[in-house]
Amino acid sequence: MAGGDSPVRPRRRPALSPSRAGDFKQCPLLYRFRAIDRLPERPSRAQIRGTLVHVVLERLYDLPAAQRSLPVAQELVGPAWEELCVQEPELVNQLFEGPEDPELPSWLASTGPLLEAYFQLEDPRTLEPEARELLVETELESGLLLRGYIDRLDVAPTGQMRVVDYKTGPAPRPVAEARALFQMKFYALALLHLRGVVPAQLRLMYLADTEWLTYEPDEVELRRFERTLDAIWEAILIAGESGDFRPNPSRLCEWCSHKPLCPAWDGTPPAYPGWPTDVSADETPMERAG
Repeated sequence: MAGGDSPVRPRRRPALSPSRAGDFKQCPLLYRFRAIDRLPERPSRAQIRGTLVHVVLERLYDLPAAQRSLPVAQELVGPAWEELCVQEPELVNQLFEGPEDPELPSWLASTGPLLEAYFQLEDPRTLEPEARELLVETELESGLLLRGYIDRLDVAPTGQMRVVDYKTGPAPRPVAEARALFQMKFYALALLHLRGVVPAQLRLMYLADTEWLTYEPDEVELRRFERTLDAIWEAILIAGESGDFRPNPSRLCEWCSHKPLCPAWDGTPPAYPGWPTDVSADETPMERAG
């Protein structure tokens, strides 16, 4: 590389993640804003707290099993926060007025009940995960590329796999469980393609309510889910060619950062930039934190 030249970012194939698939199902225009326009969104303190808790639980398993205690996890909060401040200074400054913000100590302490809930749900001293923050990427027979990150993958000596996902938001009502399991089936399907084995269990851990939701998928169901993802991607490609990403107004609009740009609310979207060659499928840590 010649002196003064900036490194060229390699292009990535267009892919689909659980969050982006969920966006399109919820509202095609939301998908466009996030995946194609890549409009910035201001996170909430709750979202950042979720990211922080995820980092702590990931780092907890770097320690020897005997050291994985609640007090040790709580001690990891400060260093994890300092690291986040270095990595995302602008994002942090949107939420707090510097390290001396009087609200910061109580906000950091609010991670405590979530960590306590985790230790009530399982004992990390008895576990040795095969992977944490595992990138899974695989191509389906249709050519669709799936890409996502698994919070934790446990593999038993018998080879049985358990996919674990931490959520810092409240547990869903029964009617919303299907939406919650969509992400987990996505991971299960990716692992089926990558390893040829159906995960024995999918586990969502809801730390705000000290509850978990478990599900045991089967291959027939996952193959059917694969066809669902193919159909979603085909619809995305059709919309991408025409630029016709239509809004789908719902009660969720109240929490959408892009409501001022939505024609369903008398807004005007930016000009459609065209279908990119490297559609962003990556989920942010905050999206994965839930």
